[in-house]
Amino acid sequence: MTKRILVVEDNDLNRKLFCDVLQAGGFSVEPVADGNLALERARIFAPNLVVMDIQLQDVSGLDLIAMLKSDNDLFAVPVLAVTAYAGKGDEERIRESGAEGYLSKPVSIGPFMAAVKGLVEKAA
Repeated sequence: MTKRILVVEDNDLNRKLFCDVLQAGGFSVEPVADGNLALERARIFAPNLVVMDIQLQDVSGLDLIAMLKSDNDLFAVPVLAVTAYAGKGDEERIRESGAEGYLSKPVSIGPFMAAVKGLVEKAA
């Protein structure tokens, strides 16, 4: 069965790149530009993984991760945080919020796909 990935990213170019790469890798993808819609879309789409931007316009990706992890239906879905936050302590803070994976932007395709596949397989 095709694995489903929810991509929460408000930057149009990044969102398109992530979706194109994931679809080329055989995944079913649901893009979300507005972080406020992420939980609702996750409940409908039932993803195997969430790729989450941390610096969204209207809501913090950290808050969204915490909400996902406190949701009875979504808490087990792994989250790959993809963010421009790459300073000292950022990865630790993001992982403490509940993210199982972390990549800093700009993202290279190889490490991105390796992280995605690792988290999807681990969750299976």
